[in-house]
Amino acid sequence: MSSTSYFSKPIPGKGRILVVDDVVDNFLLVQVILEEEGYEVEFADNGREALKMIESEPPNMVLLDMMMPDMDGFEVARRIRENSKYSSLPILFVTAYDELVSETKINSVADGLIKKPIDFDELIDRVQTALVNTN
Repeated sequence: MSSTSYFSKPIPGKGRILVVDDVVDNFLLVQVILEEEGYEVEFADNGREALKMIESEPPNMVLLDMMMPDMDGFEVARRIRENSKYSSLPILFVTAYDELVSETKINSVADGLIKKPIDFDELIDRVQTALVNTN
C-alpha cells in the first residue's frame, strides 16, 4: 500500500522516505510530520513489501519498525544491507520495543533508533541528518 498525500506537497529534491510498520496509524502519524517538512512518504505494512518497493524504486531513506510479524525489522535491515546497491541506504528503527537492544546490534544494520512515542523534533532532526550524511 503506497501512500497518497493528504497534506502538503513534497518539495522536489527533499527526499522520498519509506515507512515500514504493521500499524497504519503509526505510519499516518509519521506521514503527517514528514510531509509537513516537504518529504514524500510511502508506506509498506510488512518487510517483504518493503523489500520489493526498495528493489523497484529505492527511497532516500527507510524508517523501519523493529517488531513486525513474519519478518522483523532486523531481518529487513539485514537484507537491505546485504545488497551492495543499498548498503548505504539510511535506515532508522522507529519502535516502541522496550527491551534493551544493544547499540552494537542496532548499528550493525541501521543508522540509529527512535523510540515511540515519537518526539516530532527528534524525528525531523534524525531524518535530516541521515539524508545530509548520504549526499
